[in-house]
Amino acid sequence: MSTVTIQPTGISPADVLAVARGTAKVVLDPSTVDAMATSRAIVDGIEAAGRPVYGVSTGFGALANTFVAPERRAELQHALIRSHAAGVGAPMPREVVRAMMLLRVRSLALGRSGVRPLVAEALVDLLNHDITPWVPEHGSLGASGDLAPLAHCALVLLGEGWVLGPAGERLDAAEALRRVGLAPIELAAKEGLALINGTDGMLGMLLLAIHDARHLFAMADVTAALAIEAMLGSERPFLPELHAIRPHPGQATSAANIHRLLQDSRVMDSHRDDLAHAVQDAYSMRCAPQVAGAARDTLDFVETVAGRELRSVVDNPVVLPDGRVESTGNFHGAPLGFAADYLAIAAAEVGAIAERRVDRLLDVTRNRELPAFLSPDAGVNSGLMIAQYTAAGIVAENRRLAAPASVDSLPTSGMQEDHVSMGWAAAKKLRTVLDNLTSLLAVELLAAVRGLQLRAPLEPSPAGRAAVAALGGIAGEPGPDVFLAPVMEAARAVLAGPELRAAIEREVGPLG
Repeated sequence: MSTVTIQPTGISPADVLAVARGTAKVVLDPSTVDAMATSRAIVDGIEAAGRPVYGVSTGFGALANTFVAPERRAELQHALIRSHAAGVGAPMPREVVRAMMLLRVRSLALGRSGVRPLVAEALVDLLNHDITPWVPEHGSLGASGDLAPLAHCALVLLGEGWVLGPAGERLDAAEALRRVGLAPIELAAKEGLALINGTDGMLGMLLLAIHDARHLFAMADVTAALAIEAMLGSERPFLPELHAIRPHPGQATSAANIHRLLQDSRVMDSHRDDLAHAVQDAYSMRCAPQVAGAARDTLDFVETVAGRELRSVVDNPVVLPDGRVESTGNFHGAPLGFAADYLAIAAAEVGAIAERRVDRLLDVTRNRELPAFLSPDAGVNSGLMIAQYTAAGIVAENRRLAAPASVDSLPTSGMQEDHVSMGWAAAKKLRTVLDNLTSLLAVELLAAVRGLQLRAPLEPSPAGRAAVAALGGIAGEPGPDVFLAPVMEAARAVLAGPELRAAIEREVGPLG
């Protein structure tokens, strides 16, 4: 078990993953407590002076000009949380909610939100006691950040609302706190607003997506290479000198991966000097690095955006060191919404080109003497015919999901919040696109392995041998049709997990 220490300088993407998906404990560095106490003293001074400040002595949104009497300001913060916890739908996954809570702690710990340290400590207690608020999937517009999702988290701090049970069931928050010995907290001025005014939900989803996309884009090079090998494609389009003259870094990395994966293959050797062999392979084979490489470059951009947000103060209003409390627009999710939409487009295309290679592998007129649908007895048997149907359906869904959410602003709050980012929706659908990409690459992996098996007795590349070994016990040898859904699920698990990539890298070296 590791520990993530939150300091005023922030946290890393690895820290988010360790808490969201792992068992890491969270601690607040003493310097963060000091930073929060300093900014809280400024808020207390404003309260004592009676100055009108948004969210401290006024209402919210369209009610920003409504003065709130001092004796009702704590009530204001509690009412804010209750009214804004207005989401509906299925609960968000545990990993998303935990990432969101950790990121809200991170933002509070930067010392610009004016909250007491006990507020951040209360969120840390939820994380360390594995209490996950029930956060409905619908509610955030990415306007003043992820208001509704964060309000569902904050409501649990008050001993209200719901939490996720061990089996995903909905449980009473007050009972969950009592069971682990935690007490609800009482909010003071500004603290309710500080708990919900942030981009933490969309940022959490984006950081998780970046991690998943890194693995999937590397595996896309693997499945492309295996498919090209099974179809007796050429390795020449992947020579480094051909990519040096078009210096997109992702393209060069992808081409180098594919070229290395195709080496030491008796399958490739069998046609290398064949003058009758096709002069040029189809685009889905030859242009694999151009598409996957562009996706890698997109991912680099998205990672840069997420890294900046991870260092940002995302709240409104913010408490500056000189004592000013200023309203900002830093909660607006446009940077993250644009990035998530961009990455969804790229990931959708990585899946689309993979499906085209699957279709080519199965087509007896284009797969260079492999049997129809990769069945040794096509006719009575359909082989992988319907696996390609499934892949085609997923490609179609990903194309719909690749339509950007961030252009779909709807005004809210009496036209006070008249342009919203839809960043939550963009990040949520990005995760669906990546989940779909996992399935698409799994179908290509299965088809490529079946194709390499059918090239026997020619021995495939080391990567091909590792893939055949990984799937051989699952898919068996080419033969009569079997119940295919469990095989596809198992192939998906192999594709998503680390073992196959590790086995391949032991043979060919680390993939870029």
